[in-house]
Amino acid sequence: MNVITLPRPLNGDSIFHKLSLSSAILIFLLLIGIVLSLISGGWQALAKFGPNFIFSNVWDPVNKQFGAGAAIYGTLVSSLIAIIIAVPLGLGTAIFLAELAPNWISRPVSIAIELLAAIPSIIYGMWGLFVFAPWFSQGFQMWALDNLSDLPWIGSWFSGPPIGIGLLSAGIILAFMILPIITSLTRDALKSIPHVVREAAYGVGATPQEVITRILLPTIKNAAVGAGILGLGRALGETMAVAFVIGGANRIDKSLFMPASSISSTIAQQFNEATDPTHIASLISLGLVLFILTFVVMATARFLLRASS
Repeated sequence: MNVITLPRPLNGDSIFHKLSLSSAILIFLLLIGIVLSLISGGWQALAKFGPNFIFSNVWDPVNKQFGAGAAIYGTLVSSLIAIIIAVPLGLGTAIFLAELAPNWISRPVSIAIELLAAIPSIIYGMWGLFVFAPWFSQGFQMWALDNLSDLPWIGSWFSGPPIGIGLLSAGIILAFMILPIITSLTRDALKSIPHVVREAAYGVGATPQEVITRILLPTIKNAAVGAGILGLGRALGETMAVAFVIGGANRIDKSLFMPASSISSTIAQQFNEATDPTHIASLISLGLVLFILTFVVMATARFLLRASS
């Protein structure tokens, strides 16, 4: 006997499932479309230079020779500097605001940090160029030249003219930009832990330092790492703030004081002036490289996070 199965009537759960599935598919199709458009737009440069486009640090629009090596180096190093500075500061600030500071301090400071996250990147860039760079040149760079440039191993990082702008300046400005993101997300994660967890730890004689380091931080490890990944993603793709302070020099130099370039700043500074088809295709190829680089970094960070869980 054949059984006829009637279609299920639509209800809230089925509609929500279909909408969620459609959204996921749409995002996947958008990603594929972006990649295909970047490949199509940059194919002339990719076909002409091949793998050498990734490793060459020559960027010469006059002779139509282009390589992404210097821009990739500047993007990775400036983002690494930003993460090294912002993660400890953000974590410490979040712990203070969530666990140690009284409400009359925690609330206004938390609001101020969230407002910092809303400041446009071009404002950070202008501040970095006109305020931070002159102070950095006469302050830290002069001191570093006198005290750090002769050290073994790291001395070459702090050599060069104290001009204020450069790779280190760009990394510090990026750290200021991603600090509010890391701080806010980590603070919210700490706030979400039930108070009974703290009370139980204090009840067995734990000190505040032990509660924070042995109970709270391990609990929010995944959230803190996720905040760092989001900050890293913004640092990798930041454009205008970096363009103001990195210097725009397409070369690889050991010194962090020397001008450099990043992928996004190179695209922003040259795209309007590019007239040669090879130059335009090379800039679009830089966008493809940045897309792949960001995807690889994010995927690696997610893999390491899951492996450590």
